[in-house]
Amino acid sequence: MKTKKVLVNDRMQKNYIYEITEPMGKNFDPEFRPDLNPKEMLELGVFGGLYFSDKPKEFPKNWFSKAKLSKDGKRHKELNYFGIDASQSLTVWKENRWIKRQDPRGWMQWYFRYYLGRRTMDDARQIKRWKAMTRHVAQITHKCRKGDFFCNTRQRQALLHWAYNSRKF
Repeated sequence: MKTKKVLVNDRMQKNYIYEITEPMGKNFDPEFRPDLNPKEMLELGVFGGLYFSDKPKEFPKNWFSKAKLSKDGKRHKELNYFGIDASQSLTVWKENRWIKRQDPRGWMQWYFRYYLGRRTMDDARQIKRWKAMTRHVAQITHKCRKGDFFCNTRQRQALLHWAYNSRKF
């Protein structure tokens, strides 16, 4: 595959360039198997509709066709699939040093770019963080009856933020 350069100029980054080196949605690390793709996440409702409400041009337009997005630049829990706030603020993410300069919107931005085909030195760290979310899957699986979406809604919503389909357990 021929590499493609992407220039980002949006409200969070100016003149950031990255390369797409893999086909979209393909050649993932074998330990990274998300249930949801970016379009599905946006349609279900994650992060209160805030993270990509500006519809960055680097991502395919069709990802946003049915996306639940904030219209006023604020997070709205009712836009989340489970209607509950399951997020920490970007400030908390920065304080914990979970945010890296290449992805100022955090894990979801990293994943969307990874899905597009970008690979970076930060991939192993982000995949490790994604894998750590399996503890929430285990808690829901052990505590809740399958399909009981009123059980552990905060954890279920948080899992959607991390591309786990928490509706299947």
